[in-house]
Amino acid sequence: MTKALNTLYVTTQGAYVSKDHETIVVKAEEKQLIAVPMLAIGSLVCFGRVSVSPFLLGACAERGIGISYLTENGRFLARVEGEISGNVLLRREQYRKADDPNAAREFARAFVAGKLANYRASLRRYAREHTEPDKTQRLTFAAQSVQATLDNLPSAQSVDEVRGHEGEGSAAYFSAFDSAIHGEPGDFAFEKRSRRPPLNNLNALLSFLYVLVTHDCASALQAVGLDPAVGFLHTDRPGRASLALDLVEEFRPIWADRLALSLINLKQIKTTGFSRTDSGAVNMDDETRKAVLVAYQKRKQEEVTHPFTEEKQTTGLLPHLQARLLARAIRGELDAYPPYVLK
Repeated sequence: MTKALNTLYVTTQGAYVSKDHETIVVKAEEKQLIAVPMLAIGSLVCFGRVSVSPFLLGACAERGIGISYLTENGRFLARVEGEISGNVLLRREQYRKADDPNAAREFARAFVAGKLANYRASLRRYAREHTEPDKTQRLTFAAQSVQATLDNLPSAQSVDEVRGHEGEGSAAYFSAFDSAIHGEPGDFAFEKRSRRPPLNNLNALLSFLYVLVTHDCASALQAVGLDPAVGFLHTDRPGRASLALDLVEEFRPIWADRLALSLINLKQIKTTGFSRTDSGAVNMDDETRKAVLVAYQKRKQEEVTHPFTEEKQTTGLLPHLQARLLARAIRGELDAYPPYVLK
């Protein structure tokens, strides 16, 4: 039986996180906000001005609990972890395959195939859920365009060509993204994908959720002994978890994007929770961030049946299962990496 460990997110500015026996305690202004048994926590994520006691840092390192530091708005800064227990032979094989153009192309193609297939599944689902003919038509057309790109993906002869197909499929998907919103998008109109910084409310929400999924994917890769910094689809760059970004691709449409649309359509977040800075960037306030984190953590507890293993798992464990499959594919135990594709 696999234990689904939770992530503890600390967003209260000025909070102090410490260890009390075998419990993680979060305090702010001399008041205890929460106390959680360490056995129930898989990782700790601190947003903004959050301090962690040296004793807790040491205890987390000993227990394999990673601590990530992000800005108040969700930009990754650093990660603290204990000794890496990964298999050196697995990492050496990962580096060899990353440097092999043919092997890298096959892994990159698998990640993109998973992403495009989940784009298609999501668009078809949004089309079925709609009663507005114009939106249904746009979503259906976008799904057909993504399918055409997916059909052409096997012809890609290099990683650059794979990236080209990924860009083409993403453009088709996001061209109809507004149509998945029930009623008028209003202040949640998508317009286009914008990052660093996000330039509207929906992009700010998506970027925040992508950070959360990337954190979980990086933790999963480290847990199986892979190097999150060396990817196949994403190139090496100092400070970037390229392999984690590779793994995130298949989860973006079905995890982050769907949750963002659900929060908007169910009116669980409000436009008043977003503000624009002088530079044009859009930020979420603390209350909205907490609402998103609660919904994200709840979504991680939902059970799904994995299409490859045919086993029931919580959504939160999917990155760990995929990381294991990726490790097996790198070692040559599988003919190819099987991305997580929603049926």
